[in-house]
Amino acid sequence: METVIKLFTVLGVSDLELWGGIPAGLALGLHPLAVGITAAAGAILALLVVLILGDRMRQWLLPRHGSGREDTRAGRVRQIWERYGVVGLGLLAPLVTGAPLGGVVGLSLGAPVRSLLLWMTVGTILRRTGLTAAAWLGLSGIMALLR
Repeated sequence: METVIKLFTVLGVSDLELWGGIPAGLALGLHPLAVGITAAAGAILALLVVLILGDRMRQWLLPRHGSGREDTRAGRVRQIWERYGVVGLGLLAPLVTGAPLGGVVGLSLGAPVRSLLLWMTVGTILRRTGLTAAAWLGLSGIMALLR
């Protein structure tokens, strides 16, 4: 039962905090594989909530308020978006902003929800795998130095 509580803690921290789930799980003494999977699941769960609610909100707002006017910064974001698209956002956003905020950005740029979910999930899994491995190797190295 104690392990389940620890896993739910990692899941919750990963939902809310961009960098917190993996160190929290390792500090709680969980196996690195369980930490990585749980942290990825937490980020993907938060992404799902954002995409479901955000897509409905976008469908409700656009007919009422239109797409609005682009300023110069929005024009630059649009240029980057047109160059790299959903794939670039999906692979980069989980590392830079986190999956939920990346989902908001993708929705605001008009990305299709399914492809955004797919590429954000791939990016999240890659990021969490790399961060978990780096954190675990770092902690193992510190423990080896302390012996």
